[in-house]
Amino acid sequence: MTAITATNLTKRYGATVAVQDLTFEVLPGRVTGFLGPNGAGKSTTMRMILGLDRPTSGSVKIDGRSYAELRRPLNKIGALLDAKAVHGGRTAHNHLLALAQSNGISAKRVTEVLDIVGLTEVAGRRIGGFSLGMGQRLGIAAAMLGDPEILIFDEPVNGLDPEGILWVRTFMRKLAAEGRTVFVSSHLMSEMAQTADHLIVIGKGQLIADAEVGEFIGLSSQGYVRVGSPQLSQLAPLLGGEAVLHGDHLRVTGVTAAEVGETAARAGLVLHELTFVQPTLEAAYMELTKGSVEYEAVAA
Repeated sequence: MTAITATNLTKRYGATVAVQDLTFEVLPGRVTGFLGPNGAGKSTTMRMILGLDRPTSGSVKIDGRSYAELRRPLNKIGALLDAKAVHGGRTAHNHLLALAQSNGISAKRVTEVLDIVGLTEVAGRRIGGFSLGMGQRLGIAAAMLGDPEILIFDEPVNGLDPEGILWVRTFMRKLAAEGRTVFVSSHLMSEMAQTADHLIVIGKGQLIADAEVGEFIGLSSQGYVRVGSPQLSQLAPLLGGEAVLHGDHLRVTGVTAAEVGETAARAGLVLHELTFVQPTLEAAYMELTKGSVEYEAVAA
């Protein structure tokens, strides 16, 4: 079972604590979303996974070994952390070829990954002239060079158009379905809601949640029962302070839909609608990470 395991992972830069006592596991066969506000420690954590930063204490292992212990790292783990970290004077093909040759990967694989990400027609163009979206595709191609069991993506849809975003979403789901370990960081909650199976959420370097997407949303207090009735004015007082008139319906919190229905039945009141409205991933995320935001603008 190929997984990423972080144990009491801590990273300090002088007096600044970027990551503090972080423990989690990223398992194969699913897409794990890595969420947190700016400055939460996501990039630092990813860099420690890949051996780019050394932990102050604790450890992070890839299938039981550190990145430095991997004999052929690109065959075990592929990553896209910064799509701009390339030599702009090289062509897309030569950039990938250099990576392949330094890792004992055949030139044939370069052609394959260019085709996978849709860059075959521009393989001979210099990277310096690429758009942001094309750079993201090239970064994904580099991550796929070794046909790795583990993939790490940091903001993979940044700069992509709707077609590109759909392609990345489908591609990540496909990789997970093949039994690979997929770890992806993103600020786009709508994409994470459609892509991730599991979430690891951090704030100020500490773990906030390690849960399935539905379980994480369930931690939010923003769910409510939507009630439609021609007798709302009679029903609302029976439900107490949990019921608030919102347009042509009531929003009721603190009770279940069944309890609302039973209250209405005892009073002989008619209901036209009785629905539990689950909060979105974005709403749950905003609520549960509110205390971890590093920079918060004043509302207009």
